[in-house]
Amino acid sequence: MKYHQIDSKLFVKNRAKFTAQMKPKGIAVFNSNDIYPVSADSTLPFAQHRDIFYLSGVDQEESILVLFPDAPYQHQKEILFLKETSEHIAIWEGEKLTKERAFEVSGIKTVYWLQDFHKILFELMTYAETMYINTNEHYRQTVETETREARFVKWWKEQYPAHAVAKSNPILQKLRSVKEPEELDLIQNACNITEKGFRRLLPFVKPGVTEYEIEAELIHEFIRNRSKGFAYTPIIASGNNANVLHYIENNQPCNAGDLILLDVAAEYANYSSDLSRTIPVSGKYSDRQKAVYNAVLRVKNEATKMLVPGTLWKEYHKEVGKIMTSELLGLGLIDKADVQNENPDWPAYKKYFMHGTSHHMGLDTHDYGLLHEPMQANMVFTVEPGIYIPAEGFGIRLEDNVVIQETGEPFNLMGNIPIEADEIESLMNA
Repeated sequence: MKYHQIDSKLFVKNRAKFTAQMKPKGIAVFNSNDIYPVSADSTLPFAQHRDIFYLSGVDQEESILVLFPDAPYQHQKEILFLKETSEHIAIWEGEKLTKERAFEVSGIKTVYWLQDFHKILFELMTYAETMYINTNEHYRQTVETETREARFVKWWKEQYPAHAVAKSNPILQKLRSVKEPEELDLIQNACNITEKGFRRLLPFVKPGVTEYEIEAELIHEFIRNRSKGFAYTPIIASGNNANVLHYIENNQPCNAGDLILLDVAAEYANYSSDLSRTIPVSGKYSDRQKAVYNAVLRVKNEATKMLVPGTLWKEYHKEVGKIMTSELLGLGLIDKADVQNENPDWPAYKKYFMHGTSHHMGLDTHDYGLLHEPMQANMVFTVEPGIYIPAEGFGIRLEDNVVIQETGEPFNLMGNIPIEADEIESLMNA
């Protein structure tokens, strides 16, 4: 790992919160992700399953966490199973967790090698009554590959059909959506690294530079600051490419007079940041571009004020839609007749702003969180309105990450990243 070791107290707290919501004699199991093959002997870079990381800090393949708070013996209440390391593995793959190192990372005292898992699980299951299976129930998930977790769940239910089955995900959806102070610090660090990347590229961008050269500047700065890289596939969309919401080709030249929509951010210690900025290739916005830019910025600023405890996500987006409608009227992109005759299921403003304004953020860029429940303090949300005008050859999106506070406006984790049009022009022409 590139990141500094996280204090194991975070994971001790996270496990305590999770087990407090388990049923009596419940046992929960969490698996690492697979290492996914590409072809021949090639694989994708390993990315840890966020749930086992959240509960243990273990960032290694072929690891299993077992939580059994009502186990009859203290050493059975929390158990880690790890792939046994060896001199051969150390030579070919590098250092893996030892039992002692696993305790330092996780705070879990009982650590076994993976080959003992089935034998020990059998004993634990004789004491347990309910098994907590871990499934992905995020509202945006579209999983077509059978994961290591899914294979285990299938096997577990077949082997122990007499046990009751409960789900870990509803507990994790709530727990992971409200961040501990240590998590907020990690997300802030990801945002700080993102800031360094953004400031690096502002004087670099000139007419004729390519989108992929901008991507290269960012990844250089991210990695040199202990990030693994981008928190998600970067969007570097110049000109009309910005009107493709998930444009990821990043292979075109940036032309004089155009804008570049950047949706790019760093991860740190598996925690995400999520930034959008729109900058002028030539270092100066046209009057029309600046008018649209400032309209988006006003929507963002007003939307941010609404992210307070008790706000309902669905109602919040309706209110943002009203603000956006007013701005689009002012820009002449829609008129009063468009609003009067709009379809309530697809309001007039959706022609130019067709996506949502905010989503939970944390260990995943689109993090766990139940959208039908009121917002709470220490939830982290993006705020990302946009206006997209294919007929005029540009689109603008602005996005920051904010922490909901007990009282007052949210705290902007990206408050130091330039966003005012005049400041961006100044930095690009310094």
